Amino acid sequence: MTKILIIQTAFIGDVILATALIEQLKAYFPEVQIDFLLRKGNESLLSTHPFINQLYVFDKKNKWASFFANLKAIRNTRYDILFNLQRYFSSGLFAMGVKAKCKIGFDKNPLSLFYNKKVKHIIGNGSHEIDRNLQLLTAIFQDIKDRKLPCLYPQAADYENLPTAQTYVCFAPASVWATKQLPAHKWIELAKKIPADQAIYLIGAKSDALLCAQIIEQSQRANMHNSAGQFSFLQSAALMQQATMNYVNDSAPLHIASAVNAPVTAFFCSTMPSFGFTPLSDVSIIKEVATGLDCRPCGLHGFKSCPKGHFKCGEIEL
Repeated sequence: MTKILIIQTAFIGDVILATALIEQLKAYFPEVQIDFLLRKGNESLLSTHPFINQLYVFDKKNKWASFFANLKAIRNTRYDILFNLQRYFSSGLFAMGVKAKCKIGFDKNPLSLFYNKKVKHIIGNGSHEIDRNLQLLTAIFQDIKDRKLPCLYPQAADYENLPTAQTYVCFAPASVWATKQLPAHKWIELAKKIPADQAIYLIGAKSDALLCAQIIEQSQRANMHNSAGQFSFLQSAALMQQATMNYVNDSAPLHIASAVNAPVTAFFCSTMPSFGFTPLSDVSIIKEVATGLDCRPCGLHGFKSCPKGHFKCGEIEL
């Protein structure tokens, strides 16, 4: 049996996009054993994944204690292949310490000199992040056949309390980065455009509840529900899968929608679709400002506030 370890200790969306590699590996190696190292807080994304044998959880708040505890556990297995999808130092340290016949990762990792094979990671050339990840496979295979997409696996229990007697849309108005976030007044404008017979569920983390409450209060329309912090990742995926449309930022809910093939409209404010984090659902709509701004994009990940102070890239026509 081929034994593979995947390292992706970045954010929620990065882990979701990494599932395309899991799907591809399973297609190539039906009897494969896949173990996965991710950061604490993201483990519920893959806890019921049918293709994952073992999850290792890296607690970045207790960085070094967790690092050595995980490394000790991981070293009990001799892997055939290690894929490091992360480009930062700590993941490179894990890759150095793990026993694996072949270690593969991106050249941007500062410890990539210890890989057996490394692949260029280029952002901005129009390629999608899942294709950049799948490029790691070209170190083993000449080309990628039957390209796989990200996939999450909500369980029956995740669908139990979903709305059944009404149609609805989902709003995911928040983001870790403020300049990736459609402004609140645009969400209020959007709420007023949704047909009255459609409910609106506002989803996100518990910390997003205040923003969601503000949007609901100022929208002055019935049938809006503040669900921030009420659903797990997979429950949110189930909710989005059944929605008539999901409205999201360039953030984790976009990738959740892709992973369950949910209809999605994605707003790109300070970031660009050409970075390669666009939706992959069959029904995917991208919205961005119609006129060019010489300050856009202002960065790959966004900022806590607009560097120019005007945030014109958030004034997207709905």
